[in-house]
Amino acid sequence: MWFSTMEFILLQIDGKQICMRVLFNKKFLEHNKHEKTAEGSYRLKDFPDHFEDEDLDGEPYMELVHPKSYINRIKESCYKNKILAEIQLSPESWEAAKTAVGLTVLASIQGDFAAVRPPGHHAGRESYSGFCLFNNIAIATQRLVNKGKKVAIIDFDAHHGNGTQEIFYDSDKVFYTSFHQAFTYPHTGHTEDKGEGKGMDCTLNIPLMLGSKDKVFLSTMDKIICAAKEFEPNVVAVSAGFDGYYKDKMMSFDFSLKAFYECGFKLGRAFNSIFAVLEGGYHEDIYPCVTNFVSGINVGSRPIKNRFNHDMSIG
Repeated sequence: MWFSTMEFILLQIDGKQICMRVLFNKKFLEHNKHEKTAEGSYRLKDFPDHFEDEDLDGEPYMELVHPKSYINRIKESCYKNKILAEIQLSPESWEAAKTAVGLTVLASIQGDFAAVRPPGHHAGRESYSGFCLFNNIAIATQRLVNKGKKVAIIDFDAHHGNGTQEIFYDSDKVFYTSFHQAFTYPHTGHTEDKGEGKGMDCTLNIPLMLGSKDKVFLSTMDKIICAAKEFEPNVVAVSAGFDGYYKDKMMSFDFSLKAFYECGFKLGRAFNSIFAVLEGGYHEDIYPCVTNFVSGINVGSRPIKNRFNHDMSIG
């Protein structure tokens, strides 16, 4: 079962509604809005028709990962309309970036999907690249770590999340795992990269060949889920990039909407506490990609019915 349009499965457990929601804000459409091929507002063009604005100022959380000097540099660059990370910045970019961080933190609190831009997984502690200014998922993850949580980050963007890996490379509180297209930007994420110091064996990279299809995607996800389970995380954070989709303008995987649904289902079945944030995806179908993934998580999270028949029991 998969969905071409949004169909959230709403559950009631002890009177509490359990459902991953999509968090969005129209501010994201004002950032780099004239770009038509790479990281432009066209990516989220369908979201205002389906989701109300959510808001949380992310600036107070940025220093969990990024130094104040770096934050100020990005802010100044936005107000001076500079070009950084291959994108044209503007004052609206600063507003979008703050809100992207904020909604990712909010998603980590509520178990939701933050449909944000700019993306974040290429941003290091003091570096911007690949359309990324601040590392949204790393900031939300560090907040959880500071509260005593162990977090597994699962990154299925077609590009390796070099910034996220760098930030947590020596941490034993965060397990970072990524499968991504081999031999492409940012040319990191090698199988021999396994962490260092306390973080040894807390990094797992699985490069995949160009042209990989749904079967490879889903079998690789099974391997990653098994590895993440061994880490015994309290929370799973998903860097959800949809540039593996068969219509993507930049990458060369061949994944379908059904695969993103099945990916979500597997994750929802495997883990109790999940949140996710949008990374890449450079095509017109981000909305159905996100909603299929979220629907998969919600269906996968449904309790398995107890088929034991007490009336037929003996003893």
